[in-house]
Amino acid sequence: MSPVKTDKPANILFVGVGGQGIVLASDILALAAVYSGYDVKKSEIHGMSQRGGSVFAHVRFGKKVYSPMVAAGEADVIVSLEEMEALRWLGYSNDSTKIILVKARIIPANAGAYPEGTEGFLRHEFRDVTALDPSELAEKLGGPKFINVAALGALSKYIDVKPADVERAIRECVPRGSAENNIEAFDFGRQI
Repeated sequence: MSPVKTDKPANILFVGVGGQGIVLASDILALAAVYSGYDVKKSEIHGMSQRGGSVFAHVRFGKKVYSPMVAAGEADVIVSLEEMEALRWLGYSNDSTKIILVKARIIPANAGAYPEGTEGFLRHEFRDVTALDPSELAEKLGGPKFINVAALGALSKYIDVKPADVERAIRECVPRGSAENNIEAFDFGRQI
């Protein structure tokens, strides 16, 4: 597991549905990358978040970054907090993309059959897939609201951002009184 090289910008895509903490996780990563000395660009879409709609955030960092958007086929890592969203965003992947999948299923209203076998499909298509069980994470972390930061911990193994800078960013980004729980979730995710 080698870190994403930052001679070219690192391209990270966070995907999920409203309420899962996609924007918070991407804010933490962007601020941590600034603290690690990188030029950072970030873009997010969360207009449908109150309705359980798709939410995504692009984070790019490196020596010099000109655009906030990850191009199709250029994601170094896709962090998906929901199974169907992982499938929806595969157009941003390539042969070396790393996948972090939280095996949560949030079935949208008026949806047909939910796709089966997402983890198996991803493992067949990609060399590096980290699958996280949301029930296990919620039990170990004291609730589901820390799963996004645990996924950020799993991501931290693949990027050249100092863990101390992530912890500093966590302290600045999370709601008052939750920093220690979020840092514990980040540390737990690093060990997965």
